[in-house]
Amino acid sequence: MKITFLGTGTSQGIPVIGSKHPVCLSKNSKDKRLRSSILIEKDKKNFLIDCGPDFRYQMIRSNYETLNAIFMTHEHQDHIGGLDDIRPINFNMNKPIPIYGLRRVIENLKKRFSYIFSENKKSNLSNISVHELDNYKKFFFVENSKIFPLSIWHGDLPILGFRIENFAYITDASSIPIQTIQGLKGVNILVLNILRKVTKNPFSFMLSDTLNVIHKIRPKKTYLTHISHTFGFHEEIETQLPKNVYIAYDRLIIYE
Repeated sequence: MKITFLGTGTSQGIPVIGSKHPVCLSKNSKDKRLRSSILIEKDKKNFLIDCGPDFRYQMIRSNYETLNAIFMTHEHQDHIGGLDDIRPINFNMNKPIPIYGLRRVIENLKKRFSYIFSENKKSNLSNISVHELDNYKKFFFVENSKIFPLSIWHGDLPILGFRIENFAYITDASSIPIQTIQGLKGVNILVLNILRKVTKNPFSFMLSDTLNVIHKIRPKKTYLTHISHTFGFHEEIETQLPKNVYIAYDRLIIYE
């Protein structure tokens, strides 16, 4: 299983528009982050987790042309804003792309992208099929792959992470239920969000929160994503992390 980090930044990305913060001015490519998203290649199938506003550029620079499923963690703009840009992939594949998410998220997509869901389409619009996950508490199958939806919290909003075999992806978590923690035991690779070092945020983990979750799950390796420019420079922070905890960066490729 091949995993490509399409983006590893927060909702603003890095650099932030107009920011003079040193990280935003960094010349290191690892300090430049598009909105968070990941692509998983398994058994010659491509699975996308989240389709943010940078989706078009992410797919072009990573040289991907097909998608077999899109899994949505939640409905915030930095996670769904690129949905209209799946049209060329529809043309390439000549079939709908299935999207999986909570019923609340699917309903939000129908409002935000009403023209995609219109029964009277008058132009070449994105072609998708939707699958609500509210009734799949344990797992579901996509292209013969067993997918486990993971219940987590983003502030007071229930959202999803996803586990495929011994790989798990969680973003925008502010707390993780004990049942989800138990369901993550035994993963080899965990991707987990980290916003910044210390300043508390009600919607996302700080460094101590993230390290505490890692300690409970004990994966073989953890990669941090959804990173703010205030977290610091990539190369400096990575030297301060515990063993087998790494900062992900855009276009990083790992294997499970």
